[in-house]
Amino acid sequence: MKNVILLLSVFSFLNFLSPQAVNGQKSELSSDFHSERRQQLREKLPNNSVAVFFSSPVRNRANDVDFEYHPDPNFYYLTGWNEPHAVLLLFSTPQIDELGSYFEKLYVRERDARNEMWNGRRLGVAGALTMGFDRVALKELFLTDKHDFNRFDTVFMFDFKNDVRDRSDSSDLFDLQKNFKQAINFPENFDPERYRLYQRIRQAKVSEVPTIKRMIEYYAKSDPSLMEDPVIQDFITQAEDEITLTDLKTRTAFLVRDYNFDVDQLGTFMASLREIKTSEELTLLKKAVQISAQGQREVMKAIKPDMTEREVQGIHQLVYKKYGAAHEGYPSIVGAGNNACVLHYITNNKTDIKNQLILMDLGAEYNGYTADVTRTIPVSGKFTPEQRALYQIVYDSQTAGINASQKGASFREITQASFAVVQEGLLELGIIESSEEFRKYLPHGVAHHIGLDVHDPGLYENLETNMVITVEPGIYIPEDSPCDPKWWNIGIRIEDDILITDAGPINLSADAPRAWEDIEALMKEKSALDDFTLPPLKVN
Repeated sequence: MKNVILLLSVFSFLNFLSPQAVNGQKSELSSDFHSERRQQLREKLPNNSVAVFFSSPVRNRANDVDFEYHPDPNFYYLTGWNEPHAVLLLFSTPQIDELGSYFEKLYVRERDARNEMWNGRRLGVAGALTMGFDRVALKELFLTDKHDFNRFDTVFMFDFKNDVRDRSDSSDLFDLQKNFKQAINFPENFDPERYRLYQRIRQAKVSEVPTIKRMIEYYAKSDPSLMEDPVIQDFITQAEDEITLTDLKTRTAFLVRDYNFDVDQLGTFMASLREIKTSEELTLLKKAVQISAQGQREVMKAIKPDMTEREVQGIHQLVYKKYGAAHEGYPSIVGAGNNACVLHYITNNKTDIKNQLILMDLGAEYNGYTADVTRTIPVSGKFTPEQRALYQIVYDSQTAGINASQKGASFREITQASFAVVQEGLLELGIIESSEEFRKYLPHGVAHHIGLDVHDPGLYENLETNMVITVEPGIYIPEDSPCDPKWWNIGIRIEDDILITDAGPINLSADAPRAWEDIEALMKEKSALDDFTLPPLKVN
């Protein structure tokens, strides 16, 4: 605590340290934004509880080279802090120390002149104090401070991941988490999915039983052993009335009786906050979306049949950086021909793309917020009749989904509106023989939140004002599909970023043409890159 008291007297001289950069960009979110988010989360916490957040790990690329650090979105949302090896404690009720009462405490890494010479400036305690936290301390004190987590009714946290390395620093993230696990008696064989299902059963109403059964089926796809659990087995087969459900609740309560930590509810708390964007967030999101839309436009003008998938990806990224977006929000998907039928294709190494459709699913990340925009265009500049027929179905499906994206509507309504158009269109073309078969060619959902994550957390209930979602139907017909071969190797997705308002949905990415006629027209225009050529490499 002496460190904090000393640095309180000097932090006013260190204003140049704040605000932090986010992935190479000066943050445009204010300290008030982050402190207000912390206050909103505190209001959701039950009495006598604490929420514990760890920063994301430093991830190794190869040997002694690490990837550029990317903050954990929840941690950044609450703090604005963009450095590794940090911990945030957020208390529901005030804590007392020699300085008085406080609701939060942030532990951060120390200043280190030698390390900063190699890897860049750190903010340290003094820099963090300029950002509005109640208490800030060096991270090594987290290992020695007397944290009696047993005195809390609930310690809210996220489950631990297995990508945290133990580095030479004696108080790195690995050590911070290890100390915390010991403090809360975290079992080595803890099964978060089983725990999460137990908690759902404990809190279930009879009307919620079908939903929880579907959740069990979802988890069991990746962990079949869940179906061997006696409580889960009995829930699936017997939970049909209040009496049986009460017995199951008692059994699950007994199984988690030794834990006062909760790895389930914090995600729900954060999703309820992050799904509705503030005006500050919308400013950043709109810019990310506009940059992404401009990337699509420039590629439509610049693409040539002798290009490669990677060159096309590079044009998008050049536009992003020209507009000040340091990164993409997720691995870029640029797939021509059959590659477009691979939903998360990110290799982008095909060299022959002529006479094919190319699907381009990319999003600029601006100040941490990411867009998610997809266009599918003919490399030749003109759709073939088959390509155009399928494209029109996807276009009409997306239009129906966007029109359904009204305040108060459900995600299910968007999905149903989009699916109905694809079903009818594929039936009319003879690609499917019954409406149920359409899922062969549209296997994914059509809407999700965006924000600090490309798949931003949300409760996925009814749409509310200032949510930003995608609408992204598609049709994918890989080679050897059970239909006429003339449809093979065609993959199409159209995706736009939609702001929900009281007056109806607004397409934030409308600057990128999506009607096939408008795409063909733009592809005829001259590009600023038409005269950009590089000399051949001379390789012996």
